[in-house]
Amino acid sequence: MKLLSTENKNNVLQSMINILDRERQNIINENQKDLDAFSQNDQALYDRLVVNDAKVDGMIQAVKEVMEQEDPVGQMISNLTLDSGLQVTNKTAPFGTILIIYESRPDVTIEAAVLAFKANNKILLKGGKEAIHSNLILEKCWHEALAENGLDKEWIRLLHLQREETQEFLKNPTEKLDLIVPRGGERLIKFVKDNASCAVLISGRGNNFLYVSEDADWEKTIKVIINAKTNKISGCNALDKVLINKNIPNYESKVKDLQQVLTASKVSILTDTKLANIIQEEVIEDEATWYEEFLAMKIALAEVDSTTEAIQWINKYSGGHSAAILTENKEQANLFMEQVDSAAVYHNASTRFTDGGQMGVGAELAISTDKLHHRGPLGLKQLVTNKYYVFGDGHIRD
Repeated sequence: MKLLSTENKNNVLQSMINILDRERQNIINENQKDLDAFSQNDQALYDRLVVNDAKVDGMIQAVKEVMEQEDPVGQMISNLTLDSGLQVTNKTAPFGTILIIYESRPDVTIEAAVLAFKANNKILLKGGKEAIHSNLILEKCWHEALAENGLDKEWIRLLHLQREETQEFLKNPTEKLDLIVPRGGERLIKFVKDNASCAVLISGRGNNFLYVSEDADWEKTIKVIINAKTNKISGCNALDKVLINKNIPNYESKVKDLQQVLTASKVSILTDTKLANIIQEEVIEDEATWYEEFLAMKIALAEVDSTTEAIQWINKYSGGHSAAILTENKEQANLFMEQVDSAAVYHNASTRFTDGGQMGVGAELAISTDKLHHRGPLGLKQLVTNKYYVFGDGHIRD
């Protein structure tokens, strides 16, 4: 694959900024066609589909931020001269071709492409049929920006495949694939993992947990729970489960207080059998509910005896995305944060901060819940691999 100069790549991105602004109303009009055709009763999916002026501004800002970031390709990782005289240099290098499969969100067509392209990767975009009109006009914008700067449209391309065709493409790709990123629900992820013939980086389910320790500040706790649950229900960083230590002072009163605040915020409540003795809400009968990512104004509450029990619950049921502890005890916070196996762990803060922009990464391709090669927001610096350059002078190995 041809290595492009930083100047060449940034010129494409500047062109894209201009084109997005110029085509703003056309993009919104095409998105309206998708919204008009949307027939599923899924508010979270609908929210992800919407493109308005603010969303276009966000797309432009994402491109601008990536353009201003340092080029991640060709960065020196190490440079050694061995006793033998061999010089061994390790530098960052592009993956090659990345395929991302995603549902609904047209802004992924911008964020995924700008990141992949700046890191000198080709990207194949397999968006959902529910966003077809939005994605087509955004692809057209990308192709115009590439053409303005003398580059082939193959750098950024939508795939127009049905489910069966996608399955066949994953098993027997008609072009070289180096990395696949499925960004969606568990059915999509399983479909990709079952059929892919190259590396897959999982952007897994949220199903995020928050644990209220016995010495939590109750005012902070209520504020954080409401934000994490209601700020954006369609986000993979939204809160789904709350574990409450039964040793909290005025335990029953505080549980009822939480119930009232959640109900006032129009959040439906599920509970375990223990909390059902305190508040009259629907009791969870099926263990599978504890594994479920809700993506809805719904929350599950449970009682635990200790921080250790909370850690065990989270490591068993969560998606490994984000988990929070509310406590004024720093030792308890450290124990929790070290032992909970999630991409992001929080002390006295909302899980809604698990986001590239909020964490200082910038635009993100996805939130990885994998451990190889990176976990958490996949930003520009994470879309490269490495390559060794070895320089000798007729060296042979004895």
